[in-house]
Amino acid sequence: MSAIRAFIAVDLSPEIEERLEYITGQLKSRLPGVPVRWVPASNVHLTLKFLGDVSTSNLEMLHGIIRTEAERLAPFEISVGELGAYPSIHRPRVMWVGIEAPIELDTLQNGIETETARLGYAREKRTFSPHLTLGRVSRNASTQQVHQIADVLCDCKVGFLGATRVQAVHLYRSDLRPQGAVYSRLFSADLLVSD
Repeated sequence: MSAIRAFIAVDLSPEIEERLEYITGQLKSRLPGVPVRWVPASNVHLTLKFLGDVSTSNLEMLHGIIRTEAERLAPFEISVGELGAYPSIHRPRVMWVGIEAPIELDTLQNGIETETARLGYAREKRTFSPHLTLGRVSRNASTQQVHQIADVLCDCKVGFLGATRVQAVHLYRSDLRPQGAVYSRLFSADLLVSD
């Protein structure tokens, strides 16, 4: 039985990707030599469910779940903006840009979470908090470097970056390579198209 690493996500518009690339570039230029694994803008997406290892025999069932949940909702818009970090801006481990979305996003994510749990994929313990990951601070970062990142994040003001229309949900395969993760789209399902 073969397995792949996979996740379910929605894509961003090319304009938003471009703006995220600019912000990442600004952060990189202010943090030279600080050990951060930056996410290429082309790999930034809004994850609805990280599945982890998926048996290839489950792919058809996952396609069905994604199709069913996508068809329950009409396309909607999400707003992108505001810089933040987990667990906090003063102790950054993950740097992100926030998402503001209507209730439809929660409905979509919750439906996918519930249905994939029925297939045996563990439910996420944390409440869904939509965000776009820009970079992950290495565990090798010194206390001084973490403080440096916090200072830059506090100083760097990122307002509204734009809106993007959610029109489809995608299942991605993630292959970990020495140069970083490579994502391949395996399946897409459009949200309900109204007449």
